[in-house]
This record gives sequence, structure tokens and C-alpha cells, in this order.
Amino acid sequence: HIGIRPQSWGRYIIINHPNGYTTLYGHLNDFFPELETFVRAEQYKQESWAIELDFTDDQFKVEKGQFIAYSGNTGGSQGPHLHFELRETKTQKCLNPLLFGFAYEDDVPPNIVKLALFDRSISSYDQFPKIFPVKSTDSGYIIPKLPVLLTGIRRPAFAIQAYDRSTGSKNPNGIFSAKLFLDDVLKTGFILDSINYDESTLIHAQIDYRYHYNGGAFLQNLSPLPGDPLVVYPAELNEGQIELTDTFLHHVRIEIGDVYHNRSRLDFMIRYSDSLANMISNKGSYPTYAPKFIPNQVNHFISTDFEATLPDHAIFDTITQVYFKTRSASPFSVSAAHQLNDPSWPLEKDLVVRIKPDKEIPEAWKNKLVMQRNYRGSYSLRKARWDGDWLTGQFGDFGIFQVFADLVAPEINDPGKPGKGDTIDLSPATRIMFQPRDNFGSTINFRAELDGQWLRFTNDKGRTWIYEFDERCPYGIHELKVKVEDLVGNVIERSWWIRKYPYTPPKKKAKKKASGKKQAGSGKKKIKKDK
Repeated sequence: HIGIRPQSWGRYIIINHPNGYTTLYGHLNDFFPELETFVRAEQYKQESWAIELDFTDDQFKVEKGQFIAYSGNTGGSQGPHLHFELRETKTQKCLNPLLFGFAYEDDVPPNIVKLALFDRSISSYDQFPKIFPVKSTDSGYIIPKLPVLLTGIRRPAFAIQAYDRSTGSKNPNGIFSAKLFLDDVLKTGFILDSINYDESTLIHAQIDYRYHYNGGAFLQNLSPLPGDPLVVYPAELNEGQIELTDTFLHHVRIEIGDVYHNRSRLDFMIRYSDSLANMISNKGSYPTYAPKFIPNQVNHFISTDFEATLPDHAIFDTITQVYFKTRSASPFSVSAAHQLNDPSWPLEKDLVVRIKPDKEIPEAWKNKLVMQRNYRGSYSLRKARWDGDWLTGQFGDFGIFQVFADLVAPEINDPGKPGKGDTIDLSPATRIMFQPRDNFGSTINFRAELDGQWLRFTNDKGRTWIYEFDERCPYGIHELKVKVEDLVGNVIERSWWIRKYPYTPPKKKAKKKASGKKQAGSGKKKIKKDK
């Protein structure tokens, strides 16, 4: 399989191997010549830059050591690199490539930076973790100046900030596994050996997401949240949560490791104290009577003109419902602005939003409505769909939701500066670049034609469309047409006459050398004369 996906892997190749494994190579600049020619022909056939192609067993067979592509920076890449994956062909589950015996040296144990304490009797989203810095010693990590962790929490849960490095590298990587023991009995832990792409957002449950969203470090939960489907917490590592049912001293041991069996451990003592139980100020940030979203079930929020539905398994822990409504002064808004929580509460599945307009909508506007979600300058947009008297849309985050009429067509720049007459001379240029703009940032369809034939513009980075001059544009005068359409069907169409002929850059004029020698007492006159 090959694909070209803007803002994703860019150009990528997937190879199925006879041993039941699959490899993926992403952000490629070009495929090998035969494949590049085939893909380009298919793009012109389908008249689409973005493309996905499957192959039969006898097409483009490859062998070990064969050149297959140039690595690069296409798609969502932020710098030149190769995105490489190993998968199980049957399930397409991504596997940890370091488990496959690459010649990769690593004798450096992982580092533990901080320990975080939570109260598992209340929602993790309704509290702030208590953070303890840790220190490395010859016998392992300890919590300095704290021989015993006294707590008023009956059901403590722990998270760690940790990272791993390989020999000779300064790059911090994630840790491979973690285990927590209470009095030498394994209680919980995780292992990161495989994951499916549709499970990748579970990282939001594996860390304290709200802490990180608001500027904190990654704190990895050693035990699963109530709504976590236990992908990285295997059953054999999760026999039960910690319960402090007495006031005795208990020994806690946390072990973390990498693929190459380098290990680090943190040891400390913990004891429950009745006197501290009544002093806990972290019993919840919201009133207990406030309505809640509950994990592992369908949840609804309902008001007079705003409704939201969370499907089953959409959240990882209990979330207090927080709602605000604000009237809008925008002349193109057709509803109030409704805020439901904010993106620091993570979602595993899309939130279905329904909004009732707060004004009479002109007939010409009814098919030009967009539902916008925004928060702290982050925007997402959907075409609003009618459901009776309500408008609906689906979003992957909480935030502020509002419906607007989009009546403005996109804008598009000229391909160059017009010369004499109405023809743009592009002879010196090596490419044509367009950057369409839309008032809501929603441009979804770009089409270019040269002399009535579809012309392939690349679109790796989202907004910019680029055509590199090739045999499709022979020397001569041509008509270039471009059509851009936004999310609700507003269209702009423009055309230009362009000129493309062989071009030789003008030669630079040689600088004249100054004549004569500088004489004492006449420096100013001599310099002036030379200039």
C-alpha cells in the first residue's frame, strides 16, 4: 500500500513481509522512480493529490536492500526524518520496534524525576496531585527527607515522571514498563509493547492529562483510571488497587525498565493516619451535588437551547459538568456561545453537540451554517447539519460551541506579478504557489487546470499548494484556472494567462576597479571621484 496524506504521513509506503509483519515508512520526499511514475499517473487519473493505493501480490515486489524511497519532510513532519513502524500484518497493531533485535546499544537505566500521589476515591480530574521530588542514590531512588509518607488517603494511587535514554544519546524517550509493589506484592503496572492507532488517544488516560494540559510535565499513572480499557495495563499486572485498611507501615516499591532490561527502582514507606484524613484539602474542586459525566456509560447534558451527548466509553474518569452561556454580538452568529467544560478534560470519542438557533435564520443562510468549537485560540469547524429545529456537529474536545453563517467565499493570491498586458511571465520561476485563505479557515477543495486539464499541485503542509514546473507545462502561453471551495460551498474561481519560456538569468556586471593611488591630503577628493 502507498498513500499521500496532507498533514499526516505525507508520502508513505507500507510493505507486507512473508513472516507476518508489516513495515511502514513515512514523510517520504519521493518514491523510487518506477513507483513514483505509477503513483503520479494514478493521481492524474483520479485528479487528486491525496491518494491511497493498494497493490496485488505481483505488483512492486521488493527485496531486502532495495532502494524504495527518499526520506524527507512531507506531511505533518516538522523536520526531515523517517517515520518507521513495525506492525502485525493480521491485526495492524503497532509493535515496539526495539523488541526486534536491532543493533541498538543501550546500557543506561531509566530516570525517575518525580512521584505524584492521588486519591483514587475521587475523580482524578477533581484534584491536584501532591508532587514529591525524588533523588538517585547508590541503592536506588528515594524521597529525600521523607522516611515515611504519611497520608490521610485510604485509596492512594501513584504516578511518576520518568524518561529513558540510550547509550550516547541525549534524547529523552518514554519508559517501556513500570510496576508497583506493596509489601513485595505486585499491585499494578503497565507495559508499552504494542498499540493500535485507534487506541493511541488512550495516552490521555495513561497520563494526568489535566496537569499536562495546564503546563505540567507528563505524569504517567501506574494504575488505570476507571474508564481506561486496559490496553497498556495487562490483567496480570493489575490485581487490585492499593487499600490502606490499617495504620501500619507499608513498603512501596516502584520499578521501571526499558526493552534492554535496564532497571531503576524507587522505595519508600507509607502509612495511613486518621488525624490527617480530616485535614485533606484536596477532597474535590467542585460541589458534590454538581451533575457529573460518568465513565463507561452514555452521558447527556441538556439545557433549553444546547445539548451534548457523550457516547459509551468516551471519558476515562468522572467529570463534573461545567456550563456557561454567552450572548453573541456578531452579525453572522445565529446562536449563543455555549461553553461545556474545556479541553483539559480529555475525550476518547467524539462529543455530539446540538444547538438551537436564537434568531430567525434567512432562507439563504440555512445551507451556509458552520458550527465552531474554540478555546484559547484553538479552533475546529464542522458544517452544521439540521436535525429538526436544531443544528448538530461532532467534536473531539470540550470547549466553546457556536453556530455562524458563512457567506464569504475564499480568497486566493495571484501566481505572480502581471507584466505588460494581461500575461504573467513565469519564465524565471521554478514553481507556482497558492495559499488560499478563508474567513473561517475551512478551505476544503482546491482544483487547478492548465489549458483545461487537471494540474497536480502538492499539498503537504495544509494551506500551501505547490506546482513544480514539469512536462505538463511546455514552453508557451497557457491559461491557468483555479477553483477553491470552502466547507459550506462558497466558491471562488479565477483564471490567468501565464507565459513560460526558457530563462537565462542576467549576468552580473563586473565592478569597476578604482584607478590611481590615494595621495596624502587629497583623500576626500579621491574617494569621491572613485565613487
